[in-house]
Amino acid sequence: MKMLREKVSHFKLYWQDVVSGSNATSVTVIEAVNNSSTSFGMVNIFDNSLTIGPNLSSKTVGKAQGLYASTGQEDTSLLMVMSFAFTDGKYNGSTFIVLGRNNINAEVREMPIIGGSGLFRFARGYALASTYNDGATIEYNCYVIHY
Repeated sequence: MKMLREKVSHFKLYWQDVVSGSNATSVTVIEAVNNSSTSFGMVNIFDNSLTIGPNLSSKTVGKAQGLYASTGQEDTSLLMVMSFAFTDGKYNGSTFIVLGRNNINAEVREMPIIGGSGLFRFARGYALASTYNDGATIEYNCYVIHY
């Protein structure tokens, strides 16, 4: 049996969150409770494009599919549950999973990568998220250890 070698891959991707209009990619399925200032209780489902550049018209290389729930009562923090599913290039058909707390007021947020499929089987690592512009585009720098 051949031993596989671990490698580290870095992906710089832009998460395009379109929350309004006829082409919305993120929708609220549960509204916040009691007019919460932190949107506590709100749940959004999304199917966002992952692009290689910050503009919505940049080349799409995958989809971020999942949900985020507003879990902070005193700060604006989200629980992120998402799959980064690649649809182009060497990693086409492969996914990795990001699951963790996203304190959206922090300049850089770190979340763990906890698994994957295809070329990312046994994946682990971390994702660094930072808001690129008005909040609709998030830059993700993902460091993935895989075989």
